[in-house]
Amino acid sequence: MNKAIFIDKDGTLIHDVPYNVNPDRIVLYTGTIQALASLKELGYLVIVISNQSGVARGYFEEHALEAVKERLGILLGDVGIDGFYYCPHHPHGTVERYTVECDCRKPQPGMILQAAKDFQVDLSQSWMIGDILSDAEAGNRAGCKTILINNGNETEWEMNSLRKPAYIVKDLVEASQLIQEYTWQQR
Repeated sequence: MNKAIFIDKDGTLIHDVPYNVNPDRIVLYTGTIQALASLKELGYLVIVISNQSGVARGYFEEHALEAVKERLGILLGDVGIDGFYYCPHHPHGTVERYTVECDCRKPQPGMILQAAKDFQVDLSQSWMIGDILSDAEAGNRAGCKTILINNGNETEWEMNSLRKPAYIVKDLVEASQLIQEYTWQQR
């Protein structure tokens, strides 16, 4: 079985530009490449897990996300990503075929569970990293350890046992260091 870092895209991996699919506006956070490279050296797969309600809202077509994935691959270079999963749904969308309740939209764990199946991932040895509590909830529901990057993007702070992250850090670099320390301690 593999182990994985499931990582939210907007506000965690890259600067959050709402509903952006323009590759030229995609910017990695400082330290992202080094943080992910360190995790990959420990044997983790890196899999993006992202809600993309802009599709359901009619802001952009689903195929526009392919350019986003390609740009991430270019920016990350040799580090790269192993998987890219997104949910195009939203229950209050305007594009009928995407206006549904689904099990893939975070905080539901569907994307993580599908990626785990596709990549034969042991969820108990894996982590979900995100910038809002819905990310933590999705990871908790899937059986991962969870990290919240507290960068000001979470606005609700309604905590319960599902939404509570195992750890709260300031950025992806700190999250990577925490996971490295945890992994070394488990050996």
